[in-house]
Amino acid sequence: METLQTANPPSFETVWAALMENREQIKEISHQIRETDRILKENALDFNQRIGHLDNLFGDVAEYMIAPKLCEKFFDFGLNFPRANRNVSVNDKVNKIYLEIDIILENGDKAMLVEVKAKLTEARINGHIERLEKMRKYADLHGDKRAFLGAVAGVVVTEEVRNYALNQGFYLIEPTGDNFIITPPNGEPKEW
Repeated sequence: METLQTANPPSFETVWAALMENREQIKEISHQIRETDRILKENALDFNQRIGHLDNLFGDVAEYMIAPKLCEKFFDFGLNFPRANRNVSVNDKVNKIYLEIDIILENGDKAMLVEVKAKLTEARINGHIERLEKMRKYADLHGDKRAFLGAVAGVVVTEEVRNYALNQGFYLIEPTGDNFIITPPNGEPKEW
């Protein structure tokens, strides 16, 4: 008959030493994970800032491309705007009304507030609705009785967003090669 030989179980000290060594390795790995997470967060923030800057740059280019011809193009819709101004700010500290307008076209009876984005989204259209509501409130507080119209311009516009803008009563401005087209809203243009 054969005898089985069994190994001696490890001593308490051996097991304890192995656990302590593993504990130090786990601490080091945990530190490395935290450091990697910190670096990833910093890089993501930097990346998001760069993308935001790039989006603003595309928006600025689009503004420069369309602003000079907007008054002429809207005349084809029976809207005579002799004045066009870019980057208009309203900072009414007394009434706490703050807004920025990419382009505003004006005459004595109406003003058209134009929001220009590289990529137009429903959220940006909703933001423009809020901007027009603030402008109406500001105008009312200062005796400005003009009607305010809205237009949105986008280099990238999906069909869904296009329909959303037109259904909200906005004129839609889109590039076509070296020019742009304006599509009137579905139904009557909304006035604020």
